[in-house]
Amino acid sequence: MANLQTAIQPNDLRPGFEFETIFQTNRKSESAFRFRARHINGRRAPKVILCNDGRVQPGKPCQVRIRNIRKPDSRQRGYIEVDFLRQRGFQLDDKIYVDPLQLRKLQALLESGMNILLDGPQGSGKTVLSRKVAEALGMNYIFFNCSAIYEATDFLASLQIRAGASGQAETVWIPTDILRALEAAHANPAQRYLIFLDEFNRCREMARNGIMPALDSTRKLYNPISGSMLHIPPNVMWIAAINNGAQFTGTTHVDPAQMDRFAPLKMDYPPPEEEIRLLAAKYPRASRKEIDRIVRAANAIRKDEALQVDLSMRATEEACTLLEHPNFAEATGDALVDILKTSFCGRYLGRWDDETTDAGMIWQVIVRALEI
Repeated sequence: MANLQTAIQPNDLRPGFEFETIFQTNRKSESAFRFRARHINGRRAPKVILCNDGRVQPGKPCQVRIRNIRKPDSRQRGYIEVDFLRQRGFQLDDKIYVDPLQLRKLQALLESGMNILLDGPQGSGKTVLSRKVAEALGMNYIFFNCSAIYEATDFLASLQIRAGASGQAETVWIPTDILRALEAAHANPAQRYLIFLDEFNRCREMARNGIMPALDSTRKLYNPISGSMLHIPPNVMWIAAINNGAQFTGTTHVDPAQMDRFAPLKMDYPPPEEEIRLLAAKYPRASRKEIDRIVRAANAIRKDEALQVDLSMRATEEACTLLEHPNFAEATGDALVDILKTSFCGRYLGRWDDETTDAGMIWQVIVRALEI
């Protein structure tokens, strides 16, 4: 790529040349291109630059490659047609932690336009990450919980019984948020939409088969309201989340064909120092010393080979919420001891004071970790 301060030479402008530019929405409705730009590496371009890739984020720098240079003729002015390569400056805010290697992989997958499958334990930040991605990329965010899906048609619409104008019961199709988002994406091609399929492996396996054509090169989904196939426009991206493991009940196996529609991205809990940083920023009234103890206990539970259980970050957040509340902040003695008996042990079967139960074994791990 040419240096941003280097003037563009005439010989540079040829197919294959890569440069940085910033697109805006093309307001010429008759144009076949949705985005236009006027600068190459920060300098005025000799011709308008056009692109039709749905991954373009108007107003943000991106890397492109020249596909073709159209010379002016009697019908139109000359222009430079480019291929989108990658968005530059992709960055998540510091309210979430993502492993640096996974973050690089995430950016590459987002720029490729591939569907992404977030696989990780409960409370590891999958939903938060999907929201932060939408915010960072300026996309409309649609959250959809798949646990209530029983039929393939439920992804786009559900059958409801209601009273008609005559007072008689009638069955009608009610569109889901996914259908509304897809219709909005067709109506607003300059905007981008991220549909997050939460609890993807908690819906019936046969129902999940119905959404597969929307996730592969077919890019279509059966619309039960119209009775026809609905095309998925290029400005729609899919991210799904699953929980894998024998400890999760109500889940179904994502078979290889379904898995092949996604690029998997493994997630885990943040390192202790990062979890402490996140909690300290979110709960400034909680003692840093006590936050350290909360995270130390949580990681002891997560890493105990005999237990082999997960402990959600929602549990550590709950403990911090209680810890900074006046009811506990002003209490005498070690308030955290009582908090952990409910916020941590209460998530498992049994009682904290019964060592024969899961909760009791969790409590013993906490006792050892905090030297209570």
